[in-house]
Amino acid sequence: MLHTLFVLSLSVTQTVPDIFIYAGRMLDGRSAKPRNEVTIHVRNDRVHAITNGYTSPTASPSAVIDLKKYTVLPGLIDAHTHLTLQHNKKSYSERFYMGAGDYALRASVHARRTLMAGFTAVRDLGDRHNVSIALRNAIQKDWVIGPRIYTSAAAIATTGGHADPSNGLSHSFSFDPKPTQGVINGPHEARQAVRQRYKEGANLIKITATGGVLSVASSGQNPQFSQEELLAVMDTARDYGFKVAVHAHGAEGMKRALKAGVASIEHATYMDSECIALFKKTATYYVPTISAGRFVAEKARVQGYFPEVIRPKAIAIGTRISETFTKALQAGVPIAFGTDSGVSPHGANAQEFVYMVEAGMKPIDAILSSTLHSAKLIGDEHLGAISPNSYADIIAVKHDPLVDIKALLDVSFVMKGGKVIKQPHPHDLEQTR
Repeated sequence: MLHTLFVLSLSVTQTVPDIFIYAGRMLDGRSAKPRNEVTIHVRNDRVHAITNGYTSPTASPSAVIDLKKYTVLPGLIDAHTHLTLQHNKKSYSERFYMGAGDYALRASVHARRTLMAGFTAVRDLGDRHNVSIALRNAIQKDWVIGPRIYTSAAAIATTGGHADPSNGLSHSFSFDPKPTQGVINGPHEARQAVRQRYKEGANLIKITATGGVLSVASSGQNPQFSQEELLAVMDTARDYGFKVAVHAHGAEGMKRALKAGVASIEHATYMDSECIALFKKTATYYVPTISAGRFVAEKARVQGYFPEVIRPKAIAIGTRISETFTKALQAGVPIAFGTDSGVSPHGANAQEFVYMVEAGMKPIDAILSSTLHSAKLIGDEHLGAISPNSYADIIAVKHDPLVDIKALLDVSFVMKGGKVIKQPHPHDLEQTR
């Protein structure tokens, strides 16, 4: 029998039939109250049982992972990422020299970085070349390392709207994208675009109901879907078992989407009192993405980083997102965790927790937004918890995040599906023995 994590040698392709994790402190992802000195029994890719105290292994072969000096949590969930992308000064030109293979290889780096930061599941809300579908499948086959991916593939936009891939191109390069490429006009094409995402293997639908910050267009908040188009998306999505995530900054586009019955609103920058009432009435999740707001507001002040049409939008919207979050929190709007990583840097996802707490949220509620609530939003009951039959997606940090949320910025241990991906640094081992 192996007695400690540090003797245990696992590759990411091995599965030990039974692993016993000794957790000094455990947050189970569902309760607000931590448990001290528990044993988490992992069998294959699931949590088998949780017992009080440090119990001896009852199965053979087995291994013990000693995390008595750590706080153990379920793997975190980021409900808004773009693994294909990473915003930089060349983002508006790289599509002319990067192909699908380039995007895929770069996305695999972002996926690994995300997992190593303790995020074992993500929603990917808009990609290029269906790379997020291929990446999801490759991760499931253990070809590459990354989180569980629930992807919308290409976002659905209207002509000239946020996520229209032809925006900003000169006449020489411009084209007229169709529903197969995620651009629609009218209810018929809205249905076609949803069915195309089903054909391609998406897990959910993402639409851009208002203007956005980073599209090369003048408005960051105007409504861009009619109510009829939204209802066509929703009716078709229900037929195919899809939830619908909605990018929206402006209040009018938000209200139309909320009335249509969507699952989540991303950003929601100009949320007003009527929007708040609709969020609460419909139990729609608000996904704040404060990290992206901070990033674009900062970069807008760097001359030449963004095209000029984007800079005023980035400053106006980016600086307002934290204020909106506080207002929504105080009003009791349901909140799920999302960063918009791909705008903000991949691997820095946990910085969102810091921003949420700075804006008034209790540390435990910030954590639960990434476990309990993001799992509910995705619709997979096996995510975001340490409980019998949940996925054995487990992380550990050295310090107590309920005392200092910044503890989540330094994840020491990552297990996904019962496989150890990341172990504490040897220097930490000597300090904890």
